[in-house]
Amino acid sequence: MSIGCLCIHGYTGSPDEVQPLVDFLEARTDWEIANPTLPGHGENLDLEGHYYQEWIATAELALLHLMKRHDTIYIIGFSMGGMIAAYLTAKYHLDRLVLLSAAGKYVSLPQMYKDILAMVADAWNGVLADNELFLRYQKKLKDTYLFSTFEFMKCVQFTRPYLHQVRCPVLIIQGELDGMVPKKAALYLEEEIPSEEKEVIFLKKSKHLICHGDDSEELFDKVMDFVSQP
Repeated sequence: MSIGCLCIHGYTGSPDEVQPLVDFLEARTDWEIANPTLPGHGENLDLEGHYYQEWIATAELALLHLMKRHDTIYIIGFSMGGMIAAYLTAKYHLDRLVLLSAAGKYVSLPQMYKDILAMVADAWNGVLADNELFLRYQKKLKDTYLFSTFEFMKCVQFTRPYLHQVRCPVLIIQGELDGMVPKKAALYLEEEIPSEEKEVIFLKKSKHLICHGDDSEELFDKVMDFVSQP
């Protein structure tokens, strides 16, 4: 049995968001793993003039290439990429689906307030330059094209109805400290997806960028266990 695995990053992100998991899987399997960059995304954002349909089409094209060469396909989606992954799973009846911080719902206001207060405290103490969250999102906020945020919202709205059509085994992993996607998003996904085999895992130390979090090794092991099941 040959296996292909598609990984899809999130809105305003890049393949680096899921690359630690890709590296882990590549070191332990002989799978062909695709980790494409969605149009307008990457290390240097250029979102103006790009639409959510392009993002879905890019992921779908990568999937079709994998499907030509492999009879078993796993798909892993992070944040907005999780919603695209769910849509493709429903459309092509894929074998296993992993949702990481998937944006079925977005913005956890309580955690966002905590993160902002932490940044204010660091700024007050003169150590804001050491705040990892601030450094990661400072450039994104500066480079993000405002109207593309509506494309992100349209992408989530388009893909949500397809959650009801997912039948394969599903693993849902969410960071408890996620300030972008609320904890209830994972519970929403569990409720909406009718698969008989599904598991929800909350990582206590992880924020939104879950593959780079303090719990990342636990995440990698959980994903490996899930995709290794017969």
